[in-house]
Order: sequence, then C-alpha cells, then structure tokens
Amino acid sequence: MTEMGSNVLAALPETLPRPPRTRLFGRLGGGLGRWLGSSSPWLNLVGLLGFLALWHLLTAVFKAPLFAKLPGPWETVKEWFSTNPTYGISIFTLEYYQHIGLSCLRVFLAFLLATGLGVPLGLLMGWKKTFSDYAFPILELLRPIPMLAWVPLAILMWPGRESSIVFLTFLGSFFATLLNSWLGVKSIDEAHFRAAKCLGASESLIFRKIVWPGAMPFVFTGLQISVGYAWFSLVAGEMLAGEFGLGYLIWDSYILVQYPVIIIAMITLGVVGSLNSLMIRKIANFLIRWKVREDAQ
Repeated sequence: MTEMGSNVLAALPETLPRPPRTRLFGRLGGGLGRWLGSSSPWLNLVGLLGFLALWHLLTAVFKAPLFAKLPGPWETVKEWFSTNPTYGISIFTLEYYQHIGLSCLRVFLAFLLATGLGVPLGLLMGWKKTFSDYAFPILELLRPIPMLAWVPLAILMWPGRESSIVFLTFLGSFFATLLNSWLGVKSIDEAHFRAAKCLGASESLIFRKIVWPGAMPFVFTGLQISVGYAWFSLVAGEMLAGEFGLGYLIWDSYILVQYPVIIIAMITLGVVGSLNSLMIRKIANFLIRWKVREDAQ
C-alpha cells in the first residue's frame, strides 16, 4: 500500500495540470529556446556586425566623401556609455531618459488617438458603403498632404506646443490605421454577409462575428505601420516645435555640432520604435491565434 501511494505521489507532478502562469512562462521560455536554437539569432548577429564593420570602414578607414564628417561606431559607443560624456548625453545621464520618456509619451497619446478614431472609422467605411461614399473623398483629399504642410495650421489650431506636436504625430499614424482597417473589411468574402443576413443575424451580431474578426489581421498590420509613422512624424514635429524629445535632441545636436549625439538619438529611436512594433505583434499573435496557426500550417 505504501509503495502504491509513493508511486501515485511520484506521478502527481506529471499528471496534474500546471497553473496558468506556469503554462504562460513555459510557452514564453519554449519560444525563446526555439529561437535561440535556430539560425536566426546568429544570422542577426552577423548582419549587425557586418553593418558596424561597414560603418567603421566608411567613416574611419576609407573616409568616404559622404561619410567623412560622420562619427564612427567606436566614437559613438564611447560617448553613449561614458560616465562623463563630452556632450552631456549618455546612458548615465538623466537628460537622456527625459528625452526618451517625453517622446514615448507623445507617441503613446498620438497612437491612442489614431487607434481610437482610425479603427472604428475604417471598419465603418468598409462595412457601410453609404458612409464610405461620404468619407472617402475627404480621406483621399487629406491623406496625400505631407505632415510638414500641417505645421502652420497645427500651431494656429493648438496654442500649446505639446498639443501641436501630438497632433502632428497623430496625423502620421491616423491614415495608416484607417486605411488598413477599411481594407480589412473589404477583404472579407461578401458571401459571409449574405449568409448571415439570410439567417436573420442582426447588425450588431454581423459586426461582432464577421466584420471585427475578419478585419483583425489587417487592423493589427495597420497598427504596426501606424506606430512607425507616428515616430516619423514625431521627429519632424519635435525638430520644429519641441524643447525636449529625441527629435529635438537630433536637431539641437546638429546645431551645436555634436555629431555623436545625433547617432545616439537615431539609434535610440530605432530601438524604441522596434520595441513598439514587437509589442503590437505579440498582442496580435495572442488575439488572433487562429490566424497564426493557419499561417503556420
């Protein structure tokens, strides 16, 4: 009896289901392990090292005409990780994180507004032809206008400097969100709508069961593009009207001939923007797992 009981106890960890948190960490760890076990990280590393080597050759060794005035990778890294930076910007200075934090806040607010307005409008345009007929000419009229052309109007419309920068950032993000949401609905087979109506489905049910699930892959693709456009627009807005932020830091460093700081701010923009896109991709993979599994097959 004792031997049977010990056998049962020994089998318990294998038979009992793991708690949700353990399963979540297991999936994350398994995904990371599979990625590290593949050739991707090594190819990524080779590509990064090749880029740094090319940068060094063009700026420090060959001094190519277009790159002669640019700082090399060693000069940039030394300034970036210095405890006593020459130009006052490094990972050890508070001002560096103030620029990052304010830029992230502006992008977050603009992206939130663009998502809150662009996704519903895009879904409605794709779902209701009458609404699309009203809204599409306005969209096509405003969309090609460059963001810089909005700067004077932004300053006139929004008296505060922060509001004008967020508005300019919002414009860059809004149209990408709206268009991809619209295309997501247009990509749904019309037969689904006809079948739902024949079965007596209400408008709200059609939206919840057909429009929203069918458009979700396009919506999240649009959000990834949207956050990239938000960073593009932010830099221009901060260069023109900002007092803090990574865009302002780039322009101010150019004026003061602090070229390593320009590269530091540009790389920081790339890293933060990539993390934003990665976060959206992870959320999308979680919410539309059916689409991820379908693509994997």
